[in-house]
Amino acid sequence: MVIEFKSGKIIVTAHELVIRLQGEHHVTLQAQSDAVELIGRGANVVAVNGSEAKWSLKLDNEAQLRLLATELGCDIA
Repeated sequence: MVIEFKSGKIIVTAHELVIRLQGEHHVTLQAQSDAVELIGRGANVVAVNGSEAKWSLKLDNEAQLRLLATELGCDIA
């Protein structure tokens, strides 16, 4: 599934999350689904905390967060 947001695209499967940010630097963030935490309550943040990397990204709205939760099969904290 592909979810578009104002800063780029999110490509999500049941096992992996890839975020491609628009702009001249062409930043790509990638994580396995077990390292992803979805934070709701108005924050709408995707947080990744793995053994080699730690990053987070604020989404545009809660609907995008709910789509991610459905596709990844995880809860929103």
